[in-house]
Amino acid sequence: MKLGFIGFGEASYEMSIGLRDEGLKNIVAFDPLWNNDKFGELIRQRADKADVKLKNNLDDVVKVVDVVIVAVPADKALAVCNTLLPNLKREIIYVDVSASTPDVKSEINNCLSQRDIKFVDAAMMGPLPVYRHRVPMLTSGSGVTEFIDKMNQYNMNISKVSDTAGEASAVKLIRSIFMKGFPALLIEMLEAARKFNIEDLVIKSISETMDGRTFEETMNRLVTGTSIHANRRAIELRGTIKMLESSSLDCIMSKGACEKLEKLGEFNFKEEFHGITPGSWEEVIDALQIKRPSNL
Repeated sequence: MKLGFIGFGEASYEMSIGLRDEGLKNIVAFDPLWNNDKFGELIRQRADKADVKLKNNLDDVVKVVDVVIVAVPADKALAVCNTLLPNLKREIIYVDVSASTPDVKSEINNCLSQRDIKFVDAAMMGPLPVYRHRVPMLTSGSGVTEFIDKMNQYNMNISKVSDTAGEASAVKLIRSIFMKGFPALLIEMLEAARKFNIEDLVIKSISETMDGRTFEETMNRLVTGTSIHANRRAIELRGTIKMLESSSLDCIMSKGACEKLEKLGEFNFKEEFHGITPGSWEEVIDALQIKRPSNL
């Protein structure tokens, strides 16, 4: 089995190191910056360390491999597919690991399907420097089963989501709402706590609230409780915002949360649920979608 990468940045490099250690030989790659004055030396050093042979152009990769993993910036993924398309072998498995939207992944799939080429929409769900080739990878699309069959022997951690291209990427992007938003919220909270010299007390208090239950239990409690207390919590958060602004502290996350709560309060779920906290987060989300989903 011969593997190729289009784009040889950190993701491709880390996967190559791991796959090489698992015994996969004959890995080839192309990166448009391989001869760049600023980045070329790093790319060549990484290729040497991973025993990857750099090619001078895209076609030299796709003509000789069984699986091609395209690891390019999200805004380049569709253009790269269109560039590669004329020289792709029908039996190749085309794997896109970019952070593109589900719509882009679907467009790539449509382009490839015109030539009966199997496509894999792959979403890497962890840090590559930690996991390397064993990074948890969610996949969807027409080529998933064959991709798993080919790569399982190298101990990759690949899970199938569905046969529909774009659904794996949807999981990753929706997960990012929390995984990217939560650190931003923490930074805003910690900056304020440090400003008032109360960080230990704030962290201890939040820990006591969060550590007693599983994430799913905590999520359920916060969502269901907020559904009927959104207006009150928005008012309380307005007080927090005033305090932060008076101390010249950034409060963009608090303002966003307050706006979300105020919009949620407009639906008056307290009345709809007769003042009783719903039993599950599903009840809240389903009620939102029945009301006016475009408002939130």
